[in-house]
Amino acid sequence: MSKKKSIEKLAKSAKPEKAPKAPIKAHADGAPGINIGISSGDRRKTSDGLAHFLSDAFTLYLKTHNFHWNVTGPMFNALHTMFETQYTEQWNALDEIAERIRALGFNAPGSYAEFTRLSSIAEEPGLADTADWREMVRQLVVGNEAVCRTARKVLKTADEAGDDPTVDLMTQRLNIHEKTAWMLRSLLQ
Repeated sequence: MSKKKSIEKLAKSAKPEKAPKAPIKAHADGAPGINIGISSGDRRKTSDGLAHFLSDAFTLYLKTHNFHWNVTGPMFNALHTMFETQYTEQWNALDEIAERIRALGFNAPGSYAEFTRLSSIAEEPGLADTADWREMVRQLVVGNEAVCRTARKVLKTADEAGDDPTVDLMTQRLNIHEKTAWMLRSLLQ
């Protein structure tokens, strides 16, 4: 049997793909609707949770960067370097979080007003006087733990929806923020 005939025979014997149960709605621009195996309601719940997580993560990033700029005292060099490492890692993670929201079909928050409204972390109003390095570290412990609590909520929602990429992302972020909180807390003990 020729190669062409065996390919044709294989194609004829293959089972046709099952059509989706409900038709996928197309967008006005003709792009197909989202059909990634997660219902639109579950995608919405997860993306809403991710929006809160992104807001917490951005607020923590900004606070960490602020403290990097403004730390003083005998711990200056160690904390200046530590805070830079932390805010750089946090900055890089923000894009992954926002892109996950987009992959689920929703817009990511992107303004200070949205972040302030959605975040569970109080924004640092700015430093008129130099804050004690211990207070900076304390606030970053509290901030990292707040990010962990938000990540756990999103992880639970995503797990219930069968959204493994979001579960994986939240697991990675939990590992990083728990470790960061531990390291910062150790400076105060």
